[in-house]
Amino acid sequence: MKVGIPKEIKNSENRVAITPAGVHELTKAGHEVYIETNAGQGSGFENLAYEAAGAFILDTPSEIFETCTLILKVKEPLEQEYHLIKSHHTVFTYFHFASSEKLTKAMLTTGAVCLAYETVERADRSLPLLIPMSEVAGRMSIQEGAKYLEKSMGGRGILLGGVPGVKPANVLVLGGGIVGTQAAKMAAGLGANVTIMDVSLNRLRQLSELLPANVNTLYSNSYNVAEQAKLADLIVGAVLIPGAKAPVLISKDMLSTMKKGAVVIDVAVDQGGCIETCKPTTHENPTYVVDDILHYCVANMPGAVPFTSTTALTNATLPYVLQVANKGWKQACDENAELAKGLNMAGGKIYYKAVAEAWGL
Repeated sequence: MKVGIPKEIKNSENRVAITPAGVHELTKAGHEVYIETNAGQGSGFENLAYEAAGAFILDTPSEIFETCTLILKVKEPLEQEYHLIKSHHTVFTYFHFASSEKLTKAMLTTGAVCLAYETVERADRSLPLLIPMSEVAGRMSIQEGAKYLEKSMGGRGILLGGVPGVKPANVLVLGGGIVGTQAAKMAAGLGANVTIMDVSLNRLRQLSELLPANVNTLYSNSYNVAEQAKLADLIVGAVLIPGAKAPVLISKDMLSTMKKGAVVIDVAVDQGGCIETCKPTTHENPTYVVDDILHYCVANMPGAVPFTSTTALTNATLPYVLQVANKGWKQACDENAELAKGLNMAGGKIYYKAVAEAWGL
């Protein structure tokens, strides 16, 4: 099969869909791989490295789409890419359809097969292609939160871990999944006073055993969230419902009860966000202020650490990519229930219930 990797064009997106090591595995399996020139440069992978691994370099995205059947990306196609996608294409990327009606309807119109990284799901309900980026985003949320709590960055001027004689910051983590767990670990490691909330008592029991002593678990309901928000210096929104829009847990009204200069980081922004006042931002302009609360809502956080992110993403996606390339999308989905969960669209029809429900389709 001819596999194409276009350069990512989303603002400040430095990741690429595959490493040279991934290219080597595909070519070893008998496939042809075509990379848009300089697609890997932002992640530290030059054209020469891809060529050495067996890839062909093409100059334009049009050539990639015209030449290839299987298209690998990192982020969802942008409007200027819609016309390149045809019904014979299989596009494998992070789509997050539930957060964009425009994207959903555009991809339906193309008739292309849309396999979404974020909805590939194992029998235990884990999301193997979301996990590596969730690990990166969870850890980055605390790194960014600590930075934006500095006074010069618009925050309260509080050190996350405090110092002897001065209390540490209060960090509230909403959601006990991969993002939330990694965020809690990082915040705890820096010495913060951490509260992590979830609606699953079983998960809270696991987290209580897993996380350090300066992390407290608390059952998530609207009352508890509102009370904890008043105390928080930093809130990390880490709620995920696979393929669906995230529920709103922090309302606009709650902002007036919070500490001035507190920071909220909504990692769920690419699924609509769990903070009502969130709107997607970029790495170039990552923050804005609402009611004296600093909001950081970058929709592609792992794009800031592209070498780590690209390598971790390829490690996770490559086994599934090989199955699609070896067998074609239909046989691969028929034989692999995990991959079948990733099928969001084909032939102008929606195959993922949460996406259909998000837009009344």
